[in-house]
Amino acid sequence: MIDDFKPPIKTRTTKELLAIAGAPKKWNQRAYKLAIDELYNRKVDSKLIDKAKYIEKKKENLEVLKKAKESYSILDFLFNFGGTLIEIIFSWNLEKEGYLRKAEQQKKFRIILLFVIASVLLFI
Repeated sequence: MIDDFKPPIKTRTTKELLAIAGAPKKWNQRAYKLAIDELYNRKVDSKLIDKAKYIEKKKENLEVLKKAKESYSILDFLFNFGGTLIEIIFSWNLEKEGYLRKAEQQKKFRIILLFVIASVLLFI
């Protein structure tokens, strides 16, 4: 397999190779294969490769959890009122992207916003 990456896979440190081996979804399939081959050529213990994969999986789970718990705060409205309001009104994929708490808040904000608009229109 041709190593045409810059820098070449073979010249990378063992730590960099373990990072590639631990996150195959983030890397080109050829880069992943070359990294695994190079780690075996360097006689790196397979337990270290498994540990790199475990650590990467934990990082991914942490990122998913952070997204799920992320929420709107009052500062979002104070410093970026227009952007936050547009996101609340027009964004339909927060839940699909993993922002579960924001999606729940969005539903509540939309109901409140609809009630405010209806009240203003009724009293005009």
